[in-house]
Amino acid sequence: MYVPRYVFLTKGVGVHREKLASLEQALRNAGIAPFNLVKVSSIIPPGCKLITREEGLKKLHKGQILFCVLSENSSNEPFRRIVASVGLAFPKKSDVHGYLSEHHAFGQTAQEAGEYAEDLAAYMLATTLGVDFDPERSYDEKREVWRFSGYEVDTTHVAVDAVCEQGGVWTTVLAAAVLI
Repeated sequence: MYVPRYVFLTKGVGVHREKLASLEQALRNAGIAPFNLVKVSSIIPPGCKLITREEGLKKLHKGQILFCVLSENSSNEPFRRIVASVGLAFPKKSDVHGYLSEHHAFGQTAQEAGEYAEDLAAYMLATTLGVDFDPERSYDEKREVWRFSGYEVDTTHVAVDAVCEQGGVWTTVLAAAVLI
């Protein structure tokens, strides 16, 4: 049985006249092009530790199969803003799993999309733990909900946005949480 012990966040942008090549450029920009990526759903295993991208990449070997939650978005519409984000919510208790959520959209900034994905991950974790969690509450109010429920939860996100160029070229953005 394989259970990931680490997770790291990364993001990238790629631009090319071919859509697939723009995705490849975004993967290269994110540092994860030389790996075989397998998209997974949304669970952070209990005890999984968040590490930096640099630490994570040092643990990998070219050609390795990587499990990841991946959000990507592409467009060739001039001046179109595209965004991709992944949110994380993980309890400080090492025996409780966390949650990952991916979000991609048009017109949002990276900050807006990142906060949305972060709130979505926290909401999904809360519902699995039986915590009444209203994502419309302020940040401080949400922290109080977790505290009163007996959980200390950290949340974070990775997000990237880009504005598509003129000339019919493709732009791809991607955000990923890589589990190793």
